[in-house]
Amino acid sequence: MLFSSVGFLFRFLPVFMIIYLLFPRYRNIVLLAGSLIFYGVGEPYFVLLLLLSVLINYGLSRYMFWEPRSPQSNRKKKSLRRHKRALVLAVVFDLGVLFVFKYWDFAAGNINRLSGQGVLPLLSLALPLGISFYTFQMLSYQVDCYRGTIKEQAKLIPFATYVCMFPQLIAGPIVRYGEVSGRMAERRVRVRDIENGLKLFTVGLGLKVILANQIGTLWNLIMTAGAGRLHVLVAWLGAFAYSFQIYFDFWGYSVMAMGLGKMLGFSIPRNFNTPYVSRSVSEFWRRWHMTLGSWFREYVYFPLGGSRKGSGRTVLNLFAVWALTGLWHGADWNFVLWGSIFFLLISLEKRTFGKWIENSRVLGHIYVMLLIPATWVVFGITDMGQLAGYLGNLAGYHKEEILVGLTQLVRYLKEYGILLVACVIFSTPLPGKLYWKWKDRWFMVLLLLLLFWWSVREIVSGSNNPFLYFRF
Repeated sequence: MLFSSVGFLFRFLPVFMIIYLLFPRYRNIVLLAGSLIFYGVGEPYFVLLLLLSVLINYGLSRYMFWEPRSPQSNRKKKSLRRHKRALVLAVVFDLGVLFVFKYWDFAAGNINRLSGQGVLPLLSLALPLGISFYTFQMLSYQVDCYRGTIKEQAKLIPFATYVCMFPQLIAGPIVRYGEVSGRMAERRVRVRDIENGLKLFTVGLGLKVILANQIGTLWNLIMTAGAGRLHVLVAWLGAFAYSFQIYFDFWGYSVMAMGLGKMLGFSIPRNFNTPYVSRSVSEFWRRWHMTLGSWFREYVYFPLGGSRKGSGRTVLNLFAVWALTGLWHGADWNFVLWGSIFFLLISLEKRTFGKWIENSRVLGHIYVMLLIPATWVVFGITDMGQLAGYLGNLAGYHKEEILVGLTQLVRYLKEYGILLVACVIFSTPLPGKLYWKWKDRWFMVLLLLLLFWWSVREIVSGSNNPFLYFRF
């Protein structure tokens, strides 16, 4: 089920909220049941996989907290061994399930190509929605239990609700249990919370439906002509269009998740902080998908030693983080290349020109606005031949005759010019500042009502494209 669908907006959400508010003592049960229905509408069989993962992770966390009767002298040593055993089992199970569904065919296909024969079978399994996100949430819970960050074992219903909570189940943000544990035990939902949540949800809906979906049609039009046959300016226009599409698509989802969370009595963490105004690639990644960056920093980079063990080890740790970041987004070579590019750029910034470029107001922005769209092209095109052709077009190289030239460029700018300007404006901090300043004023309420109507009109007309991050 999509947030940007008539079924969610006018059937699921109103019915769910009425039940949720009518039974305050059973809000975790209502939220868990509603989340399973929400997930099951689109993924009926994978609900069982989700529930199995929840039960196994919950059982392993209970084993980690279990204290057998034994002499005091042996208890600490046995407890440490049990904690390690439970953590290893949880990591093996969670990453094993993720590997089978997301990476098996990629690994098997490459092994078969290298060997020249079909050594390993291809499973051709459908990818369960949200598996990358809820797997990371369960792993963070297990590691936090092992570290002692979580002092008290969660009960089954609150733990299952935390993992399955529908506002952030399918595409994040990645929420840690400690961030919501207090609200799991007890939470109040005030009329003010519902009002503010609805406002945020409407903003996110507009970002997705009116900006992301519409600018995405420009990217699709340009790609239809075939990568490798584009005028250099058309290729850059397409790169900027895709950059705006993926940003407003994912930011829109995250804002909707925050709004829904507020309506339910939770505070879901912010996931974006106007990343396109950055002045370095390092700053861009501090502002983009912040919960994922925080997860890799906390559970991969720091445990490997971070920057505490010398420059050589720091580079190795950065490589591990960015290799995993690339693969987390998708099982294909373009994602490996995408992660490797960011590893190279961030390593160079750390060791050479990073501070200088961040202090340069003009050059820093130009640097980011040329590099980031090019990296999004690597992210968005999985066929390596097409990718090479498109990157060649960005550099002005054409192996074949140009099919989309300056005539089409003028037509695209006439048709999408206003939308491109809107995307640029909404990529800056200004709209957010104005929203928070005026969100309770009557004219802002009127604007949000118009925005909701416009979004629903676009959805009904058939423009409710799936969220891009659903396939990652």
